[in-house]
Formats: sequence, C-alpha cells, structure tokens
Amino acid sequence: MNTYVLKYGGTSVGSIDKIQSIAKRLVERHLAGDNLIVVVSAMGKATDELVKKAYAVTDDPCTRDLDILMATGEQVTIALLSMAIKELGQDALALTGFQAGIKTDTAHTNARISKVKTEKIEAGLADGKIVVVAGFQGINEHGDITTLGRGGSDTSAVSIAATLNCPCEIYTDVDGIYAIDPRIFPQAKKLDCITYEEMLEMASRGARVLETRSVELAHKYNVPLYVGEAHTSERNGTIIKEWSEDMESKVVTGVAIEESCLMVSLNLVPYGPANIAKIFERIASENINIDMISQTAPYDSFVSVSFSSYESEKHKIKAIIEELKEDMPTIDYIIDDSIIKLSVVGIGMVSQSGVASTLFSILSSNDIEFYQVTTSEISISYTINSYDKDRVVALISEQFDL
Repeated sequence: MNTYVLKYGGTSVGSIDKIQSIAKRLVERHLAGDNLIVVVSAMGKATDELVKKAYAVTDDPCTRDLDILMATGEQVTIALLSMAIKELGQDALALTGFQAGIKTDTAHTNARISKVKTEKIEAGLADGKIVVVAGFQGINEHGDITTLGRGGSDTSAVSIAATLNCPCEIYTDVDGIYAIDPRIFPQAKKLDCITYEEMLEMASRGARVLETRSVELAHKYNVPLYVGEAHTSERNGTIIKEWSEDMESKVVTGVAIEESCLMVSLNLVPYGPANIAKIFERIASENINIDMISQTAPYDSFVSVSFSSYESEKHKIKAIIEELKEDMPTIDYIIDDSIIKLSVVGIGMVSQSGVASTLFSILSSNDIEFYQVTTSEISISYTINSYDKDRVVALISEQFDL
C-alpha cells in the first residue's frame, strides 16, 4: 500500500456536513488501497474566535497560555473526523501534535518544527487505521504545547511527508494554484504545474494558497506536492515539483500581489555605514520584516534610504524613526501606506531575456508610477500605487497570457 499525507484546511472542515463528506472520501480511498495520514486545521474561523476570547480576557495574553488555547481548535476537528470515519465502518486514530511526535523549538505562537517522531503514526497505519493528526501544533523540549503560526497545518503535513518520504496533498476551497489570485483577476488561468522555486517566490510575495515554510520544506526534501479542491472527486489541481525542461517554455508563470504594504522613505540621513547599520539594527531588534531596500548616492554628506514593510508595523516603525532622530536630527521621513507590491515570477527568466524591458514598457506607456524595484533570478518586484493594481494586473496578464 502506498502512503500519502493529506491536509485539509479550515474552510474544508468548516461544518459537520463537510467533515462527513471528507470522511466518506477518505474511507473510499483507503479501501482502494492507500495508507492515509490526514492533517487537519481547526474548523472554519475557530482559531480566530479562540484568539478573540483570549483578548476579551486580557490585552496581553501569555503566549504559552495562548498556545494551549489555540491548539484546542484542531483537537475538535481530529476528534470529529475520527468519529465520522468510524461511523462509516473504518477504524481511525486521532492524534494531537504532541501524540503524533511533532517536536518544535520554544517560540510560542510561531514555533518551528525541529523533528517528527512518527512511531505512533506508523503503528496506526500498520493496524490498518486512517491516522488523523492535528496540524498547526507540536510540543517543545519543556513539554509545553506550541503552535506554528499562520499556515502551520501546511507545515505539519509537509514535515510528516518528508519524514515518511511520501507525497503530500493539500486540499482547500480552491481547485489549484492560479497564475494570478482569481479574487483579484477572475480571468486568471489555473496552473497544471509549478516549480518549488516559483511557488516559494509567489508564496513569499503575497500568494496565500500555501504557507512559505511548507514550500521550503517540500523543496528541501523533494516532497511531491499536489494542491486541489477538497470536495470534488476530480483530480485537476496543481502539481508542485522540481524544474523540468518543458517548464522554461513559458517565461512568466504568475503574478503575486501583496497588499497592506507600506513604503518608508528616510531623507537627509547623515552618510556613513555606522548610521545605516544603526537604522536597520534597530528595526531588526523589533522583529520587523522589511524588503526592497534602496539607498541613493551621497550628496552633501547625506543619503536617502527607503524600504518596504507591512501596514501592521507602521506604528513601530514611526516610533523607531522618532527615536533615531535623537542622534540624527536632520532625518526627515515619509511613510506611504497607499502602495502595493507586485511581483512577476517565472523560471523562464533564467534563460530568456527581455522581461524587465517589457514590464518597464507596460508601466511607461500606461503612465503607471512605480517607486522601488527588486529582482531575483526568477522574479521582478515593484511597489506601485494601490489604485493601479487592477489595471497593471490586466495588462501583464494580457502580455504574458496568464
């Protein structure tokens, strides 16, 4: 019997009817000859509701307590799915993250998996059971429950698949990965396949189908990934795999949009490596993620520095700049939260030139302003005004047949 790890997201298990529907599919597949490990998220918006309750009690909940609370969401799902499978006559084994052997570091609410000890999972499979595992959670070296942060169930599933050297299937409420988020551009085409590198670029730059860490793990351990719709028997989703020669025929694979961004421009910064280092060291000390850093050449002993970040970090960044002005009083700054980040991604850029030229021509000929540009081997990213989003996406889609 072949072994597969299947992951079902929160919307896919959002009601009893949906859980029963999934149970039926799992039993049919198991009877057809597959060993199944099923990783599940909390039902619907259950995690959000648990967090709301925590903040109704206190404005500053202890992160250890928060992890204990949030982990209960997935435990509800594994219990109900296990019951539903048994009701159909097939045995199942429900396991929490701790019981499944998912070991993590000590970073509460955003822990990273250190290893997976699969003895209990494998014993369940050997007994002919469908094993149902709570995603998003594990246990640290102190015996404390931890959670893995946004998209943590994807990471749980891929980690188990990597440990057992088997494929991983991610089931959600969409029928695959699209060249552009269909909520932004409904005419976008679905991708039959995409490379790990392209998926990682798109996930890290705003595409929300898969969590970035899960793609990193799949790539590192060469775990075959399939993304498809949970409640259909059609297998017409998207395969994520290693590069193959035919995948270079299309120069651009997709476009990722990251909203809720901001651009910070610091002017009249006294020039000197120590000053620049001080700015970014102070930002790093607050665990603020930034991107798209640029610096002008020195003029009259001053430089301008700009970078992008997220709207949620606005108040922290403003406080840091005000603090820095005590030592560098000439600094003037602008924080612009009316921008988005648009990234064009494609493995074909490695061997085909002219993508940057084409994109600049699109922006220029349509009077679309851009403020920052960064590139990697397979992507080009711009910050642009948010009101230009729909127009830019349509133009790029038409140009590259997305």
